[in-house]
Amino acid sequence: MQEIRPVPHEPRWLDQDQQRSWRALLMGMTLLMDRLDDELRESFGISLTEYEILVRLSERPNRSLRMAQLADALAHSRSRVTHTVDRMERAGHLVRTQTPDDGRGVVASLTDAGYALLVKAAPVHVEGVRRHLVDLASPEDFAALGRVMNAVADQLVPGHPEAEIR
Repeated sequence: MQEIRPVPHEPRWLDQDQQRSWRALLMGMTLLMDRLDDELRESFGISLTEYEILVRLSERPNRSLRMAQLADALAHSRSRVTHTVDRMERAGHLVRTQTPDDGRGVVASLTDAGYALLVKAAPVHVEGVRRHLVDLASPEDFAALGRVMNAVADQLVPGHPEAEIR
């Protein structure tokens, strides 16, 4: 974890344009995530976090991933992921088992029902992402946004597991 140090000098305050951009980012991300979450809940009864778990598992060999790696991939606390996975397991979307190699860890695995839900939800979610974000920006601006967010993630979480999919 990165050490937070006190600022020994006057902070470098944001200028008016930077402040406007910063506030637009905060507002836009909050509204975007809320809208995408609402669309998934209304159409499929799952949250955006649950959808992301389905996606992460679907991309892995045997549609399985250790719980700790799943939490890291989502940049969520382990307890938050555990609570979400509890709900998803009760709904039949995934199962948890002990790791086959050492028996000490827990592996979450996507069920056929969970995969079928993902197949139905993915087109709706992707259309929402396009409509509420991608189609509002030029290809150059969207690519720049991706580069900036990758730089943020790289700086805040060195060795983040999502680095492998870039």
